[in-house]
Amino acid sequence: MKIALGAPCNGTILKDAIKSYLENDPRVESVIDLSAEDVTYPAVSIDAAQRVVSGEVDRAILVCGTGLGTAIAANKVAGARAATAHDLVTVRGAVENYDAQILCMGQNIIAPIYATALVDAWLDVRHDAAGFYGPKVAEISAFEAQRQ
Repeated sequence: MKIALGAPCNGTILKDAIKSYLENDPRVESVIDLSAEDVTYPAVSIDAAQRVVSGEVDRAILVCGTGLGTAIAANKVAGARAATAHDLVTVRGAVENYDAQILCMGQNIIAPIYATALVDAWLDVRHDAAGFYGPKVAEISAFEAQRQ
């Protein structure tokens, strides 16, 4: 799996812990760190989302103070589905139910050791388009396509 990773300065500590974890995980083929010292959360979030939508990467992880700003910005990219998640229920549900390709977390909310445990689960979770939520995700995608 190819993963884009990004954070502004208020997410660097958690982002670096997640990056280290991903680089040592055999399920991960490559990690592209989009962070820079002066990057804003909208810029890094939009960049990551565009890479997911274009197929350059399979998924992305974004970190800011709360995980909310990155999710809002990433969701402005047509075709991107970003979700803020800080527990196992929301991490699994984001992918299984809603086909979110972008996981957003907050450095001020979650400890690195717990975040990496959730990333571990996130790497294995898949969306089933034939499942209960499949038609609802298709409905959202259809609405999005009308707006373009």
